[in-house]
Amino acid sequence: MGGPVIPFEPPVDTTRDEAAAEATRELSKPAYGQAGDSLVSKAVQKVLEWIADLLDGLVSPSTDGKTGLVLLLGLIALIAVVVLWRAGVLRTSGSSANQAVFDSERPRSAAQYRAQAEQEAAGGDFTAAVRSRFRACVAELTERTVLDERAGRTAYEAVADAGRAVPALRDPLRPAADVFTEVAYGNRPGTPERYAAVVAADDAARRVSTRALVQG
Repeated sequence: MGGPVIPFEPPVDTTRDEAAAEATRELSKPAYGQAGDSLVSKAVQKVLEWIADLLDGLVSPSTDGKTGLVLLLGLIALIAVVVLWRAGVLRTSGSSANQAVFDSERPRSAAQYRAQAEQEAAGGDFTAAVRSRFRACVAELTERTVLDERAGRTAYEAVADAGRAVPALRDPLRPAADVFTEVAYGNRPGTPERYAAVVAADDAARRVSTRALVQG
């Protein structure tokens, strides 16, 4: 009894300098630099810089501390939404049922998809190259009877089906399926590194022996 009373809530006063510093720390996180150098990405980066500049004007010395904190948290939440959009998390189009590997009922041969992918990669279009090379991989597995010719199969269904037939294919195929789905349906940009993951899966598909098929 008679001791000091400890306040239940921490102080919420937020000065203009503190708000600006918090915004700077938030915008310096690696997540904000993960998107590609596309025109859209550059435009979004300008918006993020504009939001950071606004903090200095919105959170002024005359603003109530709690109001300033709410403004700060609201703007950081907006930044997070923009980053998720940039990363493709909020831009995945359609359900997984519509994320088929092939965009045609009569896909081309594995060799044709592979040649197209190599041409696209040589031209620097790694987004298109990722799509074409993963389709080459799935077409290769179909031609080698690891997969049956089922229309509408998604990338992850291809991994699951191929993995059941040849378990050794799971490890190289899964990263490639992630890359293909992100690029083809999540609006993520293709990169040399992402393309390399799909090439590794295609190489594994070309090396697999049909004698290794699991008999069910």
